[in-house]
Amino acid sequence: MARGEGQFARDLIVPLRRGAGPLHRQIERGLREAIREGRLVAGSSLPSSRALARDLDVSRGVVFEAYAQLAAEGYLVARRGGVTRVGEQRAASAPRARPSRAVGGVAPHDLLAGRPNLASFPRHAWAAAWRRALRRVPDAQLGYPDPRGAAELREALAAYLGRARAAAPDPQRIVVSTGASQGVALLARVLRDRGHAALAVEDPGFPLHRLAVARAGLEPVPVPVDGEGLDVDALAASGARAVLVTPAHQMPTGVVLSPARRAELLAWADEVDGLVVEDDYDAELRFDREPVGALQGLDPSRVAYAGSASKALANALRLGWLLVPEALVRPLAQERMLADGGGAILEQLALADLIARGDLDRHLRRVRRLYRTRRDALSPPSRSTSPAPRSPGWPPACTRSSSSMREPTRPRCCTRRAAPASRSTASPSCASRREETIARASSWATATSPSRRS
Repeated sequence: MARGEGQFARDLIVPLRRGAGPLHRQIERGLREAIREGRLVAGSSLPSSRALARDLDVSRGVVFEAYAQLAAEGYLVARRGGVTRVGEQRAASAPRARPSRAVGGVAPHDLLAGRPNLASFPRHAWAAAWRRALRRVPDAQLGYPDPRGAAELREALAAYLGRARAAAPDPQRIVVSTGASQGVALLARVLRDRGHAALAVEDPGFPLHRLAVARAGLEPVPVPVDGEGLDVDALAASGARAVLVTPAHQMPTGVVLSPARRAELLAWADEVDGLVVEDDYDAELRFDREPVGALQGLDPSRVAYAGSASKALANALRLGWLLVPEALVRPLAQERMLADGGGAILEQLALADLIARGDLDRHLRRVRRLYRTRRDALSPPSRSTSPAPRSPGWPPACTRSSSSMREPTRPRCCTRRAAPASRSTASPSCASRREETIARASSWATATSPSRRS
C-alpha cells in the first residue's frame, strides 16, 4: 500500500476502562487479542497514533507506547513516517470466503438453461448508463425508495413493454422486483392474503417457482403441458383460481401457447374470477419465428405480467418487474417494502437510461444473431442428422454456450435410418419434420404478434 494511504483515520474499536490499570497496557491487551483471534488480519493497517489517541481520548504518548511494545513483540510492523500494520508472523489465519461454484469451475460449454452468454453483457453501455444515472439523480432520491420502483424505470418499462411485447402498459401498475422469481413470490403472498389456497403451475415447469409458491403458503398444483402449451381443460379440473404460465416460451419444453389455448385460458380466468400470472420467460430472444405478443395485452384485468433483465442482460443484475391489475398494485408494493425496502435505486435508474437510449434494443439484436448461430450449431436444420423437434420451440432458444462449440454427436434415436426393404416409401426426414413444425409455429405467432418487433 502506498504511504499516503495511512494519512486518513481508520476506525478501530479498543475497549478501555478508566481506573482499571495503565491505559497503554489495556490498549496492548486489546490489540493483541484482536490479532490473535483474527479480528485484525495480517497486513491490515491501523490508525495513526495521533488518530487513535483522539478517538480514545488519551494522550498520543499512551498509544505510541502501546504500538512500540506490540512492534517489539512482532504483532505490529511500524516504519517511521509510514503506516502501522499487523505483522505476518503473529497474526491468526484470516477466514476466507469460499468461492462459489460459478466462479470456481467453468464448464467449457455451458448449456445450462436460463443463463445467457454473460460475455456478451454490454459493459460499456451499462457503465455509461450508470454514470449518467449517478450524475443526474437528485439527492432526495438517494433516500428510501418508492417500493414500486423508480418512476423513471417504470415509465421506461411501460414504453418498452408496449412497443416490444404488445402489452397494455401503465407506469402506475408496474412494480419493480428483484428478478422474476421474487415477483412470483410476492404475487403468491398477495394471492394467499386474498383467499387463494392454491396456484396452478405448469408440469414440467421451473422448479424454483414451485418452491416460491409453496413457501408463500400456496399449494402448487401441477397442470400438464402438451404440444399447444398448458392444458386448459386440466386446469379447469384442478380447482385452482390462479395459474402461473410461460406462454411465449414454455420452460423447459420451448412450446408456445397456441392462440386457441390463449383464448381458452383467458375465458377460464373470467369464468372463475381468477388470475393468470404470465412469466414472459425468454420472450425477447426468440429467433425461430415472429415474436408472440404478451398475454397481458389481451386482458390486462385478468393477467399479471412478470419479466426480468436476467436473460436479456445478466442474471446478476437482479432486476425484474410486474405489470398487474390495479387492485394488486398497493398490496404488492407493501409486500415489496416488507421484503427488502424497495431495492437499489441506482441500478433501476441505469436500466431506465439503457432502455430509453435504445441500448437494450441494440444489445438484444446483437445477441439474437449470436444465439441463433450457436443454436444452429447444435441443431443444423439442413443436416439429415438433426433431431426431430419435441415441440414447436425445440430445441429451446435459450440454449446458449459461453464459448465456441464443436459439432456435437447426434443421439442415435434422432438419426435418419434407411427405410426397411418391405416398405415402399421412406419416412420423412428429421429436417422435413422440423420445417413443418416451424411453419405451424409461425402461423400461430402471426395471429398474435405485436405490431413492431423488439
